[in-house]
Amino acid sequence: MTLPSQSGIHSLSKDAYFFDSYSTTIPYRNQSALDVYFVLVKETPSWVNRLMALRNQIVSYLGLKNLGHMADIDVHKPSTAYQVGDKVGIFSIYAVSHQEIILEDRDKHLDVRVSFFVEPDGETATVHASTVVQVKNWLGKLYMFFVAPVHKVIVPTSLKKLQYAENQR
Repeated sequence: MTLPSQSGIHSLSKDAYFFDSYSTTIPYRNQSALDVYFVLVKETPSWVNRLMALRNQIVSYLGLKNLGHMADIDVHKPSTAYQVGDKVGIFSIYAVSHQEIILEDRDKHLDVRVSFFVEPDGETATVHASTVVQVKNWLGKLYMFFVAPVHKVIVPTSLKKLQYAENQR
């Protein structure tokens, strides 16, 4: 569960309050990391979307922002048109290349960065989904107390759905 050393998110993990990384193998057709992320978001399990809606409702009472939904993506905009700072679902683009997309969400209680790093190997590629969280205060620690265990279920489940979807293409 170490972060891929060649990933741009690796250097962001220094002094992180929380970080993890999960991987899966998919067929490789020269798809970009953002393209892979779009497939993953489209395949997000419905129970994850319901949890996000519940999260948004609960945190509104604490003065935290409503993140919206994972799949709040402009389906008509080509992936090559996205740039640093653009909104992609619940995140903004922090860094983007063909091989890696780093997304972020910054709030008053914590900063979250998520990377999808595609490591090609012939006809397959390993997709590394890595998360780094920097907490800013006690509210961030409280938030992570509840979110971290659920995150550890959501990411592997989502990667399995990604793997299935990519194998069906």
